[in-house]
Amino acid sequence: MNSILAPFSIGSLELSNRVLMAPMTRNMSPGNVPTDNVVEYYRQRAAGGVGLIITEGTCVGHKSASGYPDVPLIAGEEALAGWKKVVDAVHAEGGKIAPQLWHVGGIRRPGVEPGGDTPGYSPSGMAFPGKVTGHAMTKQDIDEVVESFVQAAVDAERIGFDAIEIHGAHGYLLDQFFWPGTNHRDDEYGGSLENRSRFACEIVRGIRAKVAADFPIIFRFSQWKQQDYTAKLAESPDELKAFLQPLVDAGVDIFHCSTRRFWEPEFEGSDLNLAGWTKQLTGKPTITVGSVSLNADFLPEPGDQAFKDGEIASLDNLIQRLDAQEFDLVAVGRALIANPDWAHKVRDNALAEMTPFNKKMLAAL
Repeated sequence: MNSILAPFSIGSLELSNRVLMAPMTRNMSPGNVPTDNVVEYYRQRAAGGVGLIITEGTCVGHKSASGYPDVPLIAGEEALAGWKKVVDAVHAEGGKIAPQLWHVGGIRRPGVEPGGDTPGYSPSGMAFPGKVTGHAMTKQDIDEVVESFVQAAVDAERIGFDAIEIHGAHGYLLDQFFWPGTNHRDDEYGGSLENRSRFACEIVRGIRAKVAADFPIIFRFSQWKQQDYTAKLAESPDELKAFLQPLVDAGVDIFHCSTRRFWEPEFEGSDLNLAGWTKQLTGKPTITVGSVSLNADFLPEPGDQAFKDGEIASLDNLIQRLDAQEFDLVAVGRALIANPDWAHKVRDNALAEMTPFNKKMLAAL
């Protein structure tokens, strides 16, 4: 287990090991403010040995950012004060923490707070290919959302977070720009892959210009979408490089490569997974994720929000890949809900003592 327990550093971020907590929406922040229960939830994972916690998605301060009830904001004095308590508790346990900055885009339905009757905002008014259900963003809308991400990152650094992650995956707003199925624009934000990536790159560049030069920016992306598990932004390594390079140039430090099953190869002719290809093509550190230490992926059908149960599975394949430096960091999701001390159990070679994940565990933090 030496490779997963080895320290890692980039910029100002120094981690005691390669174990990350994956972002998982919990809907446990009434009024969109983290509670003392949220503080304790993250504190326990830091005490349990996680090197870096990436929080649940935190909605940036734009009127259409939120799409689900009781999701915390990363905007406004009250929410930021709640997150400051989380940060301080994690740091007191020797852990590090980064918020995931989130805008759900066209997924939003009017009525979710905050935002009231505001419709979903997306590149072409679509949450699903071919079906207009919301508001197609203007250039002014795009500029406002970029600024909301930049402000969230500035606030996160100010209250003591150790890095930030931008949510560009899973069919939410940034991914709706990336994906031709939901981006039918004919301006500079649509058409070519370069144009479809422009919005995300503006967010990254805006953040890079306003935070410290050594403050890490993590970018999470995925091929699959919650609307379509078979969707792909890149069908080949060359296409993947064309997608990633502008994000590198904009200032991304680490790529979080979201897959449903980390062990699956991304392209024919190679065993490399998405994180492996991304590291090889960009030279940037990468995070692998997807059913780590469990025997079942997390969502049974497209659009289903109920995480699946999973029995504890071997880490042998994961460790072999980490030993081979296919990727640098490992994000753990459901297994960390079931086992706050997952990292310590790995350290102590106590995998047999781990508790399987049961979706009933989601009823409470």
